[in-house]
Amino acid sequence: MVTPRRARVEAVGEGAAVTTLELFFDLVFVFALTRVTDWMADDPTAEVVLRGMLILVVMWWSWVGYSWLGNVAKADEGVIRVGMLIAMAGVFLASIAIPEAFDDLPGGLSGPVVFAVAYFVVRIVHLAMFWICSREDPQLRGQIVRWIPSVLLGTVLLLLASQAEGWLQTLLWAAALLGDYVGTALAGASWRLNSARHFAERHGLIIIVALGESIVSIGIGVAALLVSWPIIAGCVLGLAVAGAMWWAYFDVTALRTEHALAEATGERQIRLARGGYTFLHLPMMIGVILMSLGLKKALLYSGGGDAHTLADPLYGIPLAALYGGAALYLLAHVWFTRYLVGTLKVERLVVGVVLVAITPLVGLLPALVALLVLAVVLCALVAYETHRFRELRHEVRHGRAAGS
Repeated sequence: MVTPRRARVEAVGEGAAVTTLELFFDLVFVFALTRVTDWMADDPTAEVVLRGMLILVVMWWSWVGYSWLGNVAKADEGVIRVGMLIAMAGVFLASIAIPEAFDDLPGGLSGPVVFAVAYFVVRIVHLAMFWICSREDPQLRGQIVRWIPSVLLGTVLLLLASQAEGWLQTLLWAAALLGDYVGTALAGASWRLNSARHFAERHGLIIIVALGESIVSIGIGVAALLVSWPIIAGCVLGLAVAGAMWWAYFDVTALRTEHALAEATGERQIRLARGGYTFLHLPMMIGVILMSLGLKKALLYSGGGDAHTLADPLYGIPLAALYGGAALYLLAHVWFTRYLVGTLKVERLVVGVVLVAITPLVGLLPALVALLVLAVVLCALVAYETHRFRELRHEVRHGRAAGS
């Protein structure tokens, strides 16, 4: 890749690792995810959670575009570095406006407009950086030209949504995201993927960010409560749930799917990257954030917050978020592994369905017991997989048959 001084761009090599600027970029998303969870937890109605998920999808779409950009050109070199820093400012401002992304509060600037404009800045900067990177790559330039309509459609609809109210506003948000996703899928598969390792590592790190947010939610949920045995038990169980989710992704799945992506070539590799990582990591993220909402409420109930007692059950949206989020995370894993490797994770499919089925039953139990049940189920799944597939696990982790 030619790098004129006026807009120097350095191509990413096959063995590239995630840069420190990309990690810095991800820290903004820790704040964004925390804001989404806290906003939903303040008033966990169905409408609020739906809107929270729409905000999360917008933030995901903001992040994922830069994961592709950073795989084409080094994020910490030349003009791309400047673009990344500007985009970080846009994401940060959008994160600040999250509590007012739908309903403007009295005084100050219009929250919905600030959010929409910040998102517009993030998308325009991303498009401009890709345009610079493609100046001597006709195939990539053609892909960008086909992709521009979906960018414009999604951004314009979100700007229009900032001027609407109620369900019309929600529908415009949904239409903006749907148009963006469908447009991207239909725009073709002529993108560039210079390093499968970098791309897989990048998405693994954002899962870590989401899981880290779930731990933050545990801490925030009990920050104002006195330390007690129920609080200690709840924190340990919450960490066990987050740990089981980490194990489910990083023990073997992340390695096998990375190898499958690296072995693919041409448009097939692009389709695997787009379908498996850009699209199928989104439900994993949504699952973790929903679970974070449930964890926060479960700890609050267990510690006697919000006038609850230790015997009170977790119910309604928080319970559905806790169990449904864990189930969605596992089911997304099933689809992800199937899509990239061709293997059907039957045990995860079964556990995901079971979690959904038993949700009404655990709603009859104290919140701490409901959390215990979830932790036991997830840890049992991890233990079963570790034992049942120990030979394959050993081969994948120690490189003898990493692509199997």
